[in-house]
Amino acid sequence: MKTIKIAGVPEHFNLPWQLCIENGEFEEIGIDLQWTDIPEGTGKMCQMLRDGETDMAVILTEGIVKDIVGGNDCSIVQVYVESPLIWGIHVAAASKYNALADLENTKVAISRYGSGSHLMAYVNAQNQNWNTDELQFEIVNTIDGAVDALTNGTADYFMWERFMTKPLVDKGIFRRVADCPTPWPCFVIAVRNEFLDANKQSVALILETINNTTIEFKDIPSIDRTLASKYNQKTADIQEWLSLTKWSQKPLAEKVLNNIQNQLFDLKIIDKKGTFAEIVKAV
Repeated sequence: MKTIKIAGVPEHFNLPWQLCIENGEFEEIGIDLQWTDIPEGTGKMCQMLRDGETDMAVILTEGIVKDIVGGNDCSIVQVYVESPLIWGIHVAAASKYNALADLENTKVAISRYGSGSHLMAYVNAQNQNWNTDELQFEIVNTIDGAVDALTNGTADYFMWERFMTKPLVDKGIFRRVADCPTPWPCFVIAVRNEFLDANKQSVALILETINNTTIEFKDIPSIDRTLASKYNQKTADIQEWLSLTKWSQKPLAEKVLNNIQNQLFDLKIIDKKGTFAEIVKAV
């Protein structure tokens, strides 16, 4: 049995991994896949990949592209979720800000630099024709940290996946003022190159196993109720999320990578572009 470490956010997108692990599907192919939940998100996972604390990660596309261009010796082996991530833009329930336009030149809470919440703040600012050089950040690490920061006024708004944040809106802790979808597929699977070179067959088997599950995931009986219960969501919200979410079983296309890098470069998030061969590897 080969032990392989993988990391991902504790969100509804990753239930297919949990089901495969619980059902013993990786053990059947001789792999002890050890999953670690990372509530801090993509910035933390990039660091774990750099430090060898995890072999693989299910990670936000823009975050890992930025980190690979910045020297993280990893590769993207597959798109995991093809559809965009819908980022909700949230303020504290009692905030004086009522519309997205009100948030120009205010402080945004982010989990950490290089995270999706950090990078998408630039995308949103560009969409609104704000001066991206004027963005101000408050590092909050987790969604709980964001609740504290917005409630205490140390930050003014917070961008996080809309449906996972909805319970905080329903409870009257946050108000959502707008949405900002990613202009690219939201999640990819990344692997440390040193590990990939030595374990290509095992990585291929892992991808085949998870792909067999994601192809049929929406057809699992009562999957909406399972997701709602596990992630403290309303069934109607999960049903809407499922209708908007499309998993992928395909590699990242060069055209898509070029689009992502061009946007990150235009936003000054990256100062150079990597080649397709440097960022994407076939298994």
